[in-house]
Amino acid sequence: MAEGIKNKVAIIGMGCTKFGELWDRSAESLMVEAFEEAITDAGIEKKDIDAAWFSSCFVENNVGKSAIPLAAALKLPFLPGTRTENFCASGTEAVRAACYAVASGACDIALALGVEKLKDIGYGGLPDFSQLRGIYNRLIYPNMTAPGMFAMMATKYFDRYGLSPEEGKRTLAKISAKSHSNGARNPRAHLQREVSIETILNAPMVAWPLGLYDCCGVTDGSAAAIIVRADRAKEFRTDPIYVKALQIAVSPEEEFRYQKWDGTHVETTVRAAVRAYQEAGIKNPREEISLMEVHDCFSITELVIYEDLLISPRGRAKEDVDSGFYHLDGSLPSNSDGGLKSFGHPIGASGLRMIYEIYKQVQGKCGERQIKNARIGLSHNLGGFPANCVIGITIWGNEL
Repeated sequence: MAEGIKNKVAIIGMGCTKFGELWDRSAESLMVEAFEEAITDAGIEKKDIDAAWFSSCFVENNVGKSAIPLAAALKLPFLPGTRTENFCASGTEAVRAACYAVASGACDIALALGVEKLKDIGYGGLPDFSQLRGIYNRLIYPNMTAPGMFAMMATKYFDRYGLSPEEGKRTLAKISAKSHSNGARNPRAHLQREVSIETILNAPMVAWPLGLYDCCGVTDGSAAAIIVRADRAKEFRTDPIYVKALQIAVSPEEEFRYQKWDGTHVETTVRAAVRAYQEAGIKNPREEISLMEVHDCFSITELVIYEDLLISPRGRAKEDVDSGFYHLDGSLPSNSDGGLKSFGHPIGASGLRMIYEIYKQVQGKCGERQIKNARIGLSHNLGGFPANCVIGITIWGNEL
């Protein structure tokens, strides 16, 4: 087996803007803000950076197609630059590429930065995916919407594991309420108001059983990371975070084409998780991971992720939801910053935003939402749909 990247690189600085409906901000201004926070946090200057990786998803927002918008916004001095795009896992891809470059010795200090201005392009919660027509114009995607695809996973999950519609809906509502509670404690989150379980249950329906509060919003924002070799990290700061695993898995769409897929899990997450734990040397993720940031594009997604990451037993995540296992004061807090649901989901920035929360939690800098004894954090990105997606998983720790 390949050696992997464990303990070879570290993050020494990060930046993240406030996420939200930022009508008065340009993508360029968001990139500059995230970048300036990151280099100040790292104690470096722009001239110290050797190469940059830039993540964005949609070309309509004028920050796609190449890394030129990044170089122009930050006035990078003719540095190597590359744009990465892998749907909602784009930010994780930027981090992965920067880490591999540093680990290989191709550069000493690398920048990974993601941004998205979804509000400006009119992206909505029920798009027709015309911008993806060349990829998804197939007979297996008639009139596809993201809420519809994940709603089908929810109904199948309820049926397979014996949850009544009322039980299933209430379980999902508890997940959304947790996310809103965490987001209310985060000044950079898009949505900063607690929402009761009853309000969530009585909200307008989007695609049954997913109501308004079961779906993440449409958000603008940017986040950035500065990456160096692990053996140099403490030259810059006393509390860097070290990479333990970086894994990307991509579905070959066999889930659509073979009947053995049951529709209640994301096989790509399972495959990526197994490899990530092997790379990190983690034997029991339920006990060894301190916190996780997972891709809760919908409440059902987070419920299934608990099981696909091999933390909750298959079909029994409801028990952990009911016990508060994933709450801030629980055994394994999930989405302590509010997640996609409350922090927001500017696609190209989300993977970096997740790592930003892990970075700050491990350093003990999260104020009233600080987790006790945060040592090892996991981030999980999902780009696509349950039956065909790209998954990015990263694991970070505070010790070599």
